Amino acid sequence: MTDSDGSTPRWRHIVRLALFAAFLLGLFYLVAGTDVVDVEDVRRTVAATGPVAPLTYVVVSAVLGAIFVPGPILAAGSGVLFGPVLGLFVTLGASVGTAVITGLVGRRAGRDSARALLGSERAERLDRLIERGGLWAVVGQRFVPGISDALASYAFGAFGVPLWQLAVGAFIGSAPRGFVYTALGASIADLSSPLAFAAIAVWCVTAIIGAFAAHRGYRHWRRLT
Repeated sequence: MTDSDGSTPRWRHIVRLALFAAFLLGLFYLVAGTDVVDVEDVRRTVAATGPVAPLTYVVVSAVLGAIFVPGPILAAGSGVLFGPVLGLFVTLGASVGTAVITGLVGRRAGRDSARALLGSERAERLDRLIERGGLWAVVGQRFVPGISDALASYAFGAFGVPLWQLAVGAFIGSAPRGFVYTALGASIADLSSPLAFAAIAVWCVTAIIGAFAAHRGYRHWRRLT
């Protein structure tokens, strides 16, 4: 079986997407499940760059986030290095950078195959859905606990979510959790401080909102499909 234009067999698209998914899962296991990246060494190296350390950490964290170094660890490191205020902006900059990197890779590696497997009618329907609500889908995903932001952004890119929606959505959606982990990192020496309690409270509220948003989004998706 081939695409509607007869150019590429359907099985090639399936194999391409399967290989891409296997690569991402393997990378996730290698980085998130082992100690291949030492975040302490990263923090020391960044701190040594002096006045440009915040910008350096944005770039380094964006790349590390794209290869599945856990975001909470990177955000906490930002809090340790730069404090709760500057650290939050560094964390958000890194989140946006990771979203752009992963979105570009996902679009490049999987968008054509994903659209080919969906078929022209479903692909056009998906484009309309993304145009109306792609930004808020990205924002909502950031509120849902337990989902890798990088993995979700690879998927968003593969399904054709525009980069501006990924960037803006990552900035808005990452703000609550970014504050939580950055504040906890900044409060590591005194976890009984008001800042630490505020971070925990924000985390609880965000988790509740995320669970509600995930349930509602799933029901909406089922109605559409």
